[in-house]
Parts: sequence; C-alpha cells; structure tokens
Amino acid sequence: MTIEPTILIVPGLREHVPEHWQTLLAARLPKVHTVPPLQADKLSCAARVEALDAALRAIEGPVVLVAHSAGVMMVAHWAQTPGRRPIAGALLATPADVESAFPAGYPTTETLREHGWLPVPRDPLPFPSLLAASRNDPLCDFERARTMARDWGSALEDLGEVGHLNPAAGYGEWPEAMELIDKLKG
Repeated sequence: MTIEPTILIVPGLREHVPEHWQTLLAARLPKVHTVPPLQADKLSCAARVEALDAALRAIEGPVVLVAHSAGVMMVAHWAQTPGRRPIAGALLATPADVESAFPAGYPTTETLREHGWLPVPRDPLPFPSLLAASRNDPLCDFERARTMARDWGSALEDLGEVGHLNPAAGYGEWPEAMELIDKLKG
C-alpha cells in the first residue's frame, strides 16, 4: 500500500501572501504543511534552513517539497545538511538567482551574502526534483535556471513567459502545480 506524501510548502522571502499560488494550493490539499514565517532573523539563510528542517521533523511519512523563489535556495542549502531526512521529491518553481543582482525593492547580492545565501550549493540533490523555470523571470535568467537544474540533477520544466510566477506576474491560481507534483509522486 502506497502512502500519499504530505506536501510541504516552502515559501520565498516574502513568506505567506494570501493570493499566491502556494497559499491557494495549500488550501486545496488534504495533506499539506507550510514552513512557518520567521519571527526573527528573516533574511538569515541558516534560520530559514532550520525552519525548513523543523517543519520536516514534524511530518511523519513521505514528503514532497513545493518551493518557490528563495524557497528553492532554502531547499538547495537544506539538501547539503548532514543527517537530513529522506524526501520523496521536490518541485522547485522559479528559483531566485541570489548570485545575480535583483531589481530595486529586493535585497542586494551583498546583503544576501552577509546573511549566508551565497554561494548557491551546486551539488546534485539527493532526491528527485523538477525545476520549473520562466523565460522572463526578473529574478532568474532562464539559462541560469537551466544551469541550476543541471547541477542539481533536476528535470527542467520550461514554463514559457510567466514572470516570477507570483501575483505581480498575474498568478494566483497555478493549476499546473498539481500536474508537476503528480509527476514527482510517480
């Protein structure tokens, strides 16, 4: 008998936005948890990786991670942690390329470096993963996303021109998320 995995939502730095596809997806799923927002050290990569690890420790059985933006980087950093628990798979949607300059209104590369985000881990992920990339994402060039997918051993899903796949790009509901999660679940 196959046990249905729990979906663990891993938001980016803007955390929980009511009209974001991750929030809307979580409201529809029967077995779902979300990494809770940080109360302190909000830019700290280590604090965010610890919050991800704590959320995973609270879940029994198989887990599929559903990460977006800087949440993808949290997963990449967490995957390098010794003694981590097994993961059934990860959907890595529109990663934020923390090694390249972001538009105004986002943290600078130097600020992200000071908070432990750089360098981005490049080792293969120890679980199946699918990286869904946009061709016009202001936070990650498509070729950089392709390189991340290659380095991490992730299948690459070309989403076309979907911006950063967030409300600012016109995305609340994102039905394709469930299709991609189902691919990971086999």
